[in-house]
Amino acid sequence: MEKVNLKKYILRMSLIFILLISAFVCIYTVRNYKSNNTMTQNNQFKREGNISNNNINNMLNGQNSPQDIPSSNGNQTNSSGNTTDSNGTVQSNQNGDTVPRNWNRQSNQNGGMAPPNGNKQPGQSGNRQPGQNGNMQRGNTNTKYVPALTIYSGIFLILCVGTYYLFRRKNIKINLADEKILIFTLLAAALLLRIAAATLMDGQYDINLFENWASTAANGLSQFYSSARSADYPPLYIYILALIGKIASISTFNSYFVLMLKIPSIIADIVTSYFIYKIGKKHLSSEISIFIATFYIFNPAIFIDSTFWGQVDSIFTLFIVIAVFLLSKKKIAASSAVFVATVLMKPQGIIFLPILFFELVRERKVKNFIYAAVSAMVTALIIIIPFSLNQQSPLWIFKLYSNTISEYPYASVNGFNFFSLIGANYKNNTDTLFVFNYHTWGMIFIVVTTLISWFVYIKSNNRNFVSAIALLQIAGVFTFSVGMHERYLFPAVALSILAFIYLKDRRFFILSIGFSITNYINISSVLFNLNSSTFNILLMITSFLNVLLVIYLVKVLFESAIKKSFTEIIKEESNQSL
Repeated sequence: MEKVNLKKYILRMSLIFILLISAFVCIYTVRNYKSNNTMTQNNQFKREGNISNNNINNMLNGQNSPQDIPSSNGNQTNSSGNTTDSNGTVQSNQNGDTVPRNWNRQSNQNGGMAPPNGNKQPGQSGNRQPGQNGNMQRGNTNTKYVPALTIYSGIFLILCVGTYYLFRRKNIKINLADEKILIFTLLAAALLLRIAAATLMDGQYDINLFENWASTAANGLSQFYSSARSADYPPLYIYILALIGKIASISTFNSYFVLMLKIPSIIADIVTSYFIYKIGKKHLSSEISIFIATFYIFNPAIFIDSTFWGQVDSIFTLFIVIAVFLLSKKKIAASSAVFVATVLMKPQGIIFLPILFFELVRERKVKNFIYAAVSAMVTALIIIIPFSLNQQSPLWIFKLYSNTISEYPYASVNGFNFFSLIGANYKNNTDTLFVFNYHTWGMIFIVVTTLISWFVYIKSNNRNFVSAIALLQIAGVFTFSVGMHERYLFPAVALSILAFIYLKDRRFFILSIGFSITNYINISSVLFNLNSSTFNILLMITSFLNVLLVIYLVKVLFESAIKKSFTEIIKEESNQSL
């Protein structure tokens, strides 16, 4: 008895220690982050003040302002009003737009080029062009975190496989009283450490765009798409940016602007992990549920996207997880609303809409179609109307989606998939491959993927397959369709975990490990702007691995669906004989 109490005491003290260490690291890095940002801003204001004084003195003396005015640190302002550092990187212009610090006018070593300047209206086109080697890197050339993240990823993979083996073979039990403390500590520590890590990197191109969008949205939603620079995201995420922009306009919080842009995605990671834990408890043991939630929250493929890069795929994934959960619970109206919200979060949400259709057809109830249609319509109107007040055309939202989808007319956009594997990364999707062009092949593969999903769902005749079908939709479309970016496969990790929970098939956990590996390599290769030779080697290996994972996924689904169908036939025959 004393031995049991001692173990419980040691466990709780260890959890408290982990929480305190995480809190200390978080507070220290955030305070340091504010101090560094404040110093940077003060230096910037000082330089701008010196330039303004020089301009005033020149004009008072009747002199024309020189075209290029160097600052004390080597920065200079040109005739366009752009502030340029010693490396030729444009930092800001006279209109107050902050131009990404990591985007140079010249192409980088991998052929990455700067985005087009100016505002892009919903009705405008403006295709992004690749660099000379076909790789448009949009990340950071600072690779100092790559070795540490790679080592962490290797250790994480080994620990996960070992821990899963122990849970499966050694029948480890967790005291119910300790369970709540354990999951709370893990989620709280993950949150604090993510916030701390989020201060390590900022200033990537997308983050700079988000900063501009947040400031614009804070001034009003109705004018957002006509005022924001290169605004190509659907409306839902803009609400989040508007709130951040409002908070950042307060001087106390302004130095935390970039950090605040990352916070929603970080919170989405934590909430998704908690969802995985709660859903897992209903189908699996508490021990396995805690393990898979921990696997997700400390997964390098997850936090590299949200915490380091500051992308919004974590929020998008959270919406998908909620929609899949609601559909599995037969909540048609609620799931329809969330599916529509997913589409209004990112255009890739369209990939998941067939799943809702499959369930409606399976139910064969007209009222469910009506509930789904009304719920979807109301949700869409609530989200879109505030942005529509000053739009000239009521069809502006469709033009926005059309322009966003056509912005990158390439076979692959740094997505490590089948088309990258055959050497078509950044090849124009109108180029011919055998009989058809790449775009046509991509459409064919989307149709084939959807038909396979429908067959499996009909064959299984079970809502527990919703998450597995969602996994096939995103993995199949990413791997075999055109225009795929490096982050489009991101939801596959969470969906493979959900499929593992609902179907209790450990092969889906193997798939979650596989998609974690390919996601991490793909995202990190673009984020850290690796040199061309390394990038191309990783592209080939990872693309091939993704193709294998999708083939294995289809095999698992066919076997599971046929087995499920055969089992139900046996049960029906047994009931009839009785």
